[in-house]
Amino acid sequence: MLATMLATTLLAGAAPVLAQSVTPDVSVREEADQTIREYRVNGKLYAIRVEPSNGSAYFLVDRSGNGNFERQQGDSVPVPDWVK
Repeated sequence: MLATMLATTLLAGAAPVLAQSVTPDVSVREEADQTIREYRVNGKLYAIRVEPSNGSAYFLVDRSGNGNFERQQGDSVPVPDWVK
């Protein structure tokens, strides 16, 4: 009985943590003609936003965690499942 109550309490306490959305850590650095923003979750780099001083911003996104980044337009990138 005590084990069941303890397990129920632990699971109930963990539920809100599991339901929370993932917020990435963002590192920003300035270069001569652009701003670079690196997006990480759990230390894993999954996206880079390049903001040129002349031109439109774009993302480089690693969709599968293999280190190959693909260019993507848009204002945001969802956190891929492989970094969670």
